[in-house]
Amino acid sequence: QVQLVESGGGLVQPGGSLTLSCAVSGISFSRSTMGWYRRAPGKQRELVARMDSRGTAIYVDSVKGRFTISKDVAKNTVYLQMSSVKPEDTGVYYCNDYYQQNAWGQGTQVTVSS
Repeated sequence: QVQLVESGGGLVQPGGSLTLSCAVSGISFSRSTMGWYRRAPGKQRELVARMDSRGTAIYVDSVKGRFTISKDVAKNTVYLQMSSVKPEDTGVYYCNDYYQQNAWGQGTQVTVSS
């Protein structure tokens, strides 16, 4: 059974930093392309970043240079380091297998506000 457990969200001021974690089980993690997704208030869920099994990362333009996705295969965990955050980064963040999406976890709320 696939489990995706996101954590690390919170309230952060504009320009601040935050690191999100997603603990993954039930997926062949080392061979998967994992993605971080965001659902902003009133908008549909969108892909923010993804990383394939070789460690190649792709980012949506709005977060390039500010967010970094990484994976710890030994811990079956994918991370999203967020820096220079902006109010438009506010939303619920989720992780999932990019090519074989499973039931979504509960997500973790990120609120960027002063």
